[in-house]
Amino acid sequence: PDVGCYIHGLFLEGARWDAAAGKLAESRPKELYTEMAVIWLVPVANRKPPESGSYLCPIYKTLTRAGTLSTTGHSTNYVIAVEIPTDKPEKHWIKRGTALICALDF
Repeated sequence: PDVGCYIHGLFLEGARWDAAAGKLAESRPKELYTEMAVIWLVPVANRKPPESGSYLCPIYKTLTRAGTLSTTGHSTNYVIAVEIPTDKPEKHWIKRGTALICALDF
């Protein structure tokens, strides 16, 4: 794109992307990982995150979330967090361990 960048090839764990509704949805039965839609990252200076209507979803390199950096407290597999639209409170997705994964182990 002219501004920002696209991210594709990520997998959702603990939720699925509902393309028709354009937001996070509950996982289907027996569905551990689902493909995430293309994400368009656009930099905005001094942007304030919305107080509701989105989930700040962490992105990890692999399924392993163990290991902690002493400087930030984040996992050594942690990449960044992105805002994903949702109609449920953020704690709903946190309880489900919802995260985006760059590469599955199989």
